[in-house]
Amino acid sequence: MTRKQKKNLIRILLATLWLVLCNLLPLTGICRGAAFLGCYFFIGYDILRKAWLGMIRGNVFSESFLMAVATVGAIALAIMEKTGDYNEAVAVMLFYQLGEWFQSYAVGKSRRNIAALMDIRPEYANLLQNGEAVQVAPDTVPVGSEILVYPGEKIPLDGIVVRGNTTLDTAALTGESLPREVTEQDAVLSGCINLTGRITVKTTGSYENSTVSKILELVENASGRKSKTENFTARFARGYTPFVCASALLLAVLPPLLGLGTFAIWLYRALTFLVISCPCALVISVPLSFFAAIGGASREGILIKGSNYLEALAEVRNVVLDKTGTLTKGEFVLTEIITEAEPALLLEYAALAECGSNHPIAKSIVRAWAREQNQDRIESLQEQGGWGVTARIDGREIVLGNARLMERLNITPVAPDKPGTAVYMAVDGSYAGCLLVTDAVKKTAAEALTKLKGLGVRNTVMLTGDSAENAAVIAKSLGIDGYYAQLLPGDKVEKLEEILEKQPGKTAFVGDGINDAPVLTRADVGIAMGGIGSDAAIAAADVVLMEDNPLKIPQAIQIARRCMAIVRQNVCFSIGVKLLCLILGASGLADMWLAIFADVGVMVLAVLNATRALQTKKEAAPNAYNVQ
Repeated sequence: MTRKQKKNLIRILLATLWLVLCNLLPLTGICRGAAFLGCYFFIGYDILRKAWLGMIRGNVFSESFLMAVATVGAIALAIMEKTGDYNEAVAVMLFYQLGEWFQSYAVGKSRRNIAALMDIRPEYANLLQNGEAVQVAPDTVPVGSEILVYPGEKIPLDGIVVRGNTTLDTAALTGESLPREVTEQDAVLSGCINLTGRITVKTTGSYENSTVSKILELVENASGRKSKTENFTARFARGYTPFVCASALLLAVLPPLLGLGTFAIWLYRALTFLVISCPCALVISVPLSFFAAIGGASREGILIKGSNYLEALAEVRNVVLDKTGTLTKGEFVLTEIITEAEPALLLEYAALAECGSNHPIAKSIVRAWAREQNQDRIESLQEQGGWGVTARIDGREIVLGNARLMERLNITPVAPDKPGTAVYMAVDGSYAGCLLVTDAVKKTAAEALTKLKGLGVRNTVMLTGDSAENAAVIAKSLGIDGYYAQLLPGDKVEKLEEILEKQPGKTAFVGDGINDAPVLTRADVGIAMGGIGSDAAIAAADVVLMEDNPLKIPQAIQIARRCMAIVRQNVCFSIGVKLLCLILGASGLADMWLAIFADVGVMVLAVLNATRALQTKKEAAPNAYNVQ
C-alpha cells in the first residue's frame, strides 16, 4: 500500500466515524447541519475540486462532476425541505471514495505483481578490466567484453560462458520453474539469475539489444495497443455521460411541468439517476482485465505485444505451424550416408561445402565430419536459399541439396526408403548418393496439438521445406489435420494466404521467428516460439514465447480466452446493472442507497473480477467456449 493510499484510507475511516457520531449525538438545527457538512467536505473536498477544475478546463462530463452535482443537489434538497437528513449525500461521497480507494489499491497491486514478475532489469555488470572485476552500468559494457557473474546475481547481458559452470534460474524469462545447467560455450541470456557457481561470460551484444531490454520494452509498450473492446468502452463513456446528464435534467424538469409530481420528488430522482449513471466500473475494469492478463502471461514466459493481439488470439480457430524448431527440436543429426562410393569422401566434400552455412541441416553435416577443414580447398561456393549449395572443391564440381535442385540440374536422385531428410549429392554432374539427416519431434508437440483441439481450434496445418514423405510421417504422428511440404520461404506466405482465404476465423502462425518473419507478419496472429534472441522475431511476431515449448501455444490461447471471458462478464454486468438501476431510479423505486451500490458496488465487483486475469493456469482447459 502506498503512502497516498494509506492517507486516503485513514481519511475514509475518520469520515465513517464522523458520520456515525453525527447520527448518534443529539444534534439539531445549525449544529447538525454544520456537523454533516463538515463531514461531507472532509471526505469529498478532492472530488469537488476535480469537478470544478474539469468544468474550467472544458471536461465537464466526468465522474467527479456527476458525484458533485448529485451530492450537492441532495444537500440542497435537504436544506430546502428542512428535513435535516444529510446522510444520503455524505454516504454517497463516502462510499464513492471507498470505491476509488479500492480501485486504486487493486490496480496498484496488479502493477506491483507485474513489476515483481518482470523484475529482471540488472543494476550492474562486473566488467573484467586488467584481471579485476569493476562494477559498471550494463549499458556501458562494450560488445565482446568479459564479465563476471557471481551466485545470486542477475546476468546483465547476453553472452557465452567462457569459464566456469553453474545453474540458472530462468523463470523470469521463460516461466519454467526447473533450473538450467550451463557450462563453457553455452549461451546465456540477460535476466536469468545465477544460482550456484561463478561464471565468466563473453558478451555477444549491447545492453539495448539484450534479451532483458527487449522483454521490458515489449511489456512496457503493450498497453499502448488498444483492443476493439477497449476502444468501444472509451467511445461509449464519451457519449454516455452527456446523454445521462441530459436525461437527468429532463427527469428533474419535465414530469413536474406535466403535473406528474412535485419538483422536489423528481429532483431527488434525477440526482439518484446521476449517481447510478457513473460508468466507472466499465471504464476501469476493461483496461484492467487486459493489463492483468498481459502481466499474467508475461509471468508464464508469454509476451503479448498489446491487448489488440490478446483479443485476436482469443478468436484463433486455425493454427499453422512451421515444422523445424517449432514441432521438432531443430537439432539435426546425420544418421546415414547412402552411396556406392566412398562415404568418408562424400562427407568430407559435404562438410566443406556446408561450412559457411547457418542452416541446421548444414551444421549437422559439419558436426558429423568433426575434423579440421582446410577451406583453402574451396575454390568457389554459392548457397541457394531453399535449394542447397554448389561449390568447386579440389577442382571438382560439388552440388548438395534437395531433390528439386538435382532435377533442375538434370540429375536423377535416388530417394531413400527410410524416414529422415535426404540431402542429395552430385559430383562432377553425376549423382553420388545422399546424406540422411533426422530431426526428433519435441516431446510436448503431440500434447500441444491435442490441447489446441480441446480449445476449439478447428484446423491445424504444418508448413515445411522438408520432403513430403517426412512431413506425412510427422503430421500423422502428431494428429495434424494437413501439411504442405517442400516449401521455399516465399511458398509459405502463399500457402498461408490460401488458408486465410479458405478457413473462417482468425489464423495464427507459429514459427521459430528467424526464418519465418514474412509469414509471422502476414498471419492474423504471429507467434514466435523461443525467438526472444532474434530481432526478426521481436519485429514480426505479435506474441513471443520465451520457452521453446509447444505447450505454450495452447496456454497463450487459454489466457487470451479467459481474459476475453472476464471482459465480457464485466461489460455485460456493468451495463446490465446500470440500466436496471437507472430504470428503478427514474421510476422512484430506487433511492440513493441503491445508487451507491449501483455505482461503487458494481465497480468493486468488476475490478475484483478483472484482477482474476492475473492468474494463469499451467494446463490448457477443455473447450469452455463451446467453439465448434
